[in-house]
Parts: sequence; C-alpha cells; structure tokens
Amino acid sequence: MQGPTSVLASGMTGERTVRIAAAGDLHVDESRRDAATTAIAAMASDGDVVLLAGDLTTHGEPEQAAVLADACRDVGTPIIAVLGNHDLHVDRGGEVADVLRDAGIVVLDRAGSTAVVRECGVGVAGVKGFVGGFRSHTLPDFGERSLREVYAETGEEVDALDAGLREIATCPLRIALLHYAPTCETLVGEPTEIWSFLGSERMAAPLLEHRPDLVLHGHAHSGTLQASLQGIPVFNVSIPVMGQDYWLFELTAGRSLSSTLH
Repeated sequence: MQGPTSVLASGMTGERTVRIAAAGDLHVDESRRDAATTAIAAMASDGDVVLLAGDLTTHGEPEQAAVLADACRDVGTPIIAVLGNHDLHVDRGGEVADVLRDAGIVVLDRAGSTAVVRECGVGVAGVKGFVGGFRSHTLPDFGERSLREVYAETGEEVDALDAGLREIATCPLRIALLHYAPTCETLVGEPTEIWSFLGSERMAAPLLEHRPDLVLHGHAHSGTLQASLQGIPVFNVSIPVMGQDYWLFELTAGRSLSSTLH
C-alpha cells in the first residue's frame, strides 16, 4: 500500500521547505571570472538562498571582489556572505564589503539578517569567527598584549554571534554562518598542530545556547565535511573539502535538517 501523503497537512501546519546553496573559500580573482559566474548561476538556480562562508577573494583586493560582484549581480536569489581572512589580508575589508553590497549581496559583519523565501522566514547570523584552539590546546587571556588582543577579538566574535542569533530568534529557520570553525570535528584531516589557527571552541557557546538549525563554515581546506555539535549539524563547506562548487541543503521549518541533497 502507498503511504499517506502530507500535502494538505503541510499547508495547514504552515511547514515550508527551503533549499540552501552554500560554499566557502571561493578565492575569486580575474582568472576565475568564468568559473565564478558559472558556479554562482548554478547556486542561484538550485537554491532559494545562497550562503557564502568567507574567503570570497584571493587576497582581499576590491578588484577581486568586483569579479564576484559581477557574477552575483541580478541573479534574483538572495545571497548572504561573511568575509574570511583572505578578504582581510590587505586591510581593505571595508572596501571589499562595499563592492559586494553594491551588487546586492548581504555582507554580514557581526550581524544578523532575515529573508523571506517560499513564504518562510530564514534568519542568518553572520560572523567571521577567529582563532584560539580546541580542547586542551587553547589560547589563554594571559601574557603579552598582542596575545590578549587575539583572545579579545575572538571574544568579540563570540558576543556578536550570540547577538546575531538573538536577533533572528523568531525566524522559523535559523542558520549560523562563519568562516572559522566552531568545532574541531570538522577540522579532522588538517594537521592537529594548526587547529588553533583554524577556529575556536569558544564560538560553540552561543551555538549551544541558541541551537540554530544549521551551522556553516569554511577555512579548513583539508578538513571534514560534516559533524554534530551536540546534535546541531555543522558543515565545513570549503570548496576543497566538498570537492564541488557548493552543497545543497534542504531545511523544513519546525524540523531539524531534512536532508543534504549533494
């Protein structure tokens, strides 16, 4: 016998399914213009929302950001991004963000954003994250001023993620978008000696408190695609890890992650 359908039930309960196309570490420059255009077009076609998890450019030059901006302009699908360490390399992150915003991309810097797609509210809390380490190998708030400043910057990112998740708390679907990893489970494959430079377990605290439906990050090119942070799905969507241009997620409001399509 055929099992029961749920079409009427979904309409009555208000359940909505949203497809999220996500990628990190695009490292776009002029030499990758055609590739970026093709990839973004496919993401915008497959996803209801496109999320980009940092390292959008090779070295953070505004001219490189313009290449990605051209690929994203007028695609008709909401695109939300955070910057990564490559985007900040030459200290022109503000200009990079402005170029991307001029093309309609929502660039989150310690902030939250909401979009309504398929009649469903999708909230994204976006921060860069930062370094600091995991488990017994963590940077303390002690010693030289420069080390304490690194610790303080991570703390600011933690506070911003908490505030961003509070901002989107009433959204039916909630996503945390970072560049650096909030758990070492998605770093497996990278040398353990450099884990302290790939993320910080301090970023996990607001995630565990607010429990978003999905956590995305990049940065660790040789890491692991999928992990769980006490039941919260975490994905390292760095393109080298995925082995493809993006990953497609399907989220249903009121439920946990329904599926990852590819």
